[in-house]
Amino acid sequence: MYENGVLRPLDPVSLSEAERVTLTIINAKPADSLRDKDLLERVRAEVAAMENIPSLEELHRALSKIPGSLTEDFSAEREER
Repeated sequence: MYENGVLRPLDPVSLSEAERVTLTIINAKPADSLRDKDLLERVRAEVAAMENIPSLEELHRALSKIPGSLTEDFSAEREER
């Protein structure tokens, strides 16, 4: 929510104080917001039902084993278009 020149999350966020983030701003229409909330609720329920959620370190280790560069992959895909 944007109020008085400040962006305010509608739901709690898991961020450390002064943590830097990248934010993508999309103007949401009310109907889109309802669909987004429905999707978020389904995703939250799926995550809550998961037995083994990898830690960020485990995720980094797994991703670091993938050869090549995602940047190169994205660039190549854009060139194909």
